[in-house]
Amino acid sequence: MSIKHPIIAVTGSSGAGTTTVMKSFTHIFRREKIDAQIVEGDAFHRYDRLGMREAMQQHERDGMPNFSHFGPEANLLEELEALFAHYGESGSGRLRHYVHDASETRLYKQDAGTFTPWQDVRPDTDLLFYEGLHGAAVSEGVDIARHADLLIGVVPIINLEWIQKLHRDQTMRGYSHEAVVDTILRRMPDYVNYICPQFSRTHVNFQRVPTVDTSNPFTAREIPQPDESFVVIRFARPKGIDFPYLLTMLHDSFMSRPNVIVVPGGKMGLAMQLIFTPMILQLIDRRARA
Repeated sequence: MSIKHPIIAVTGSSGAGTTTVMKSFTHIFRREKIDAQIVEGDAFHRYDRLGMREAMQQHERDGMPNFSHFGPEANLLEELEALFAHYGESGSGRLRHYVHDASETRLYKQDAGTFTPWQDVRPDTDLLFYEGLHGAAVSEGVDIARHADLLIGVVPIINLEWIQKLHRDQTMRGYSHEAVVDTILRRMPDYVNYICPQFSRTHVNFQRVPTVDTSNPFTAREIPQPDESFVVIRFARPKGIDFPYLLTMLHDSFMSRPNVIVVPGGKMGLAMQLIFTPMILQLIDRRARA
């Protein structure tokens, strides 16, 4: 944690909706004129797309069929922690970008599924914002969570998470239904051992719960809409949270526990604006005073 160089980390598994959350923060940064260094978790995978495919095949030949991006072996967690540590100390560090698709291929002038060269963090940024799988990760020899000033978990209930992943990978990435199901099954041990524990370390968790039947996510024809769901927001440290104000501003919301507010799914973006704007401004104010 750092006063002069604050770090915000949003963590959640593939298909959880962390990219949507990042858009909400981008709006806050733009409105409040905050210069944030964006860090994508995909950039800290150990292998590019082709290399990951080969590594999975090799692990299967070695009798380890559950090798996945969720686990530490497939990621550069030491390098990610080094980035967090160096940024917290001096606002510096090293990062890269993962080229996702054709539009980014044109931008970076290299093939999709590859990494750009390592480069320095932009100088004089106000804060670092991470979005990915391991923002609150702790494993042997690595403790990324301890460096973050604000940790946020994005956790749809598991059936909804699977529905979102199935639809995204099939419609946007062209994967077959069977291939996506195989991926879900292969990742399950790492999901349980390395993804879930992070949500006990976060300061705020957002969990979307649909109000429609998702009993069999593998046959769902469409993703439940935001208005067909509630968002359960849990605060690890509720002291200082103005719950009466949030209940007034977020109509049809209610408290389910002393540290939990439940809001209509369509108001998730507004809830993030109301909750995180003062938290971010407090970090920036502390930085200015330091």
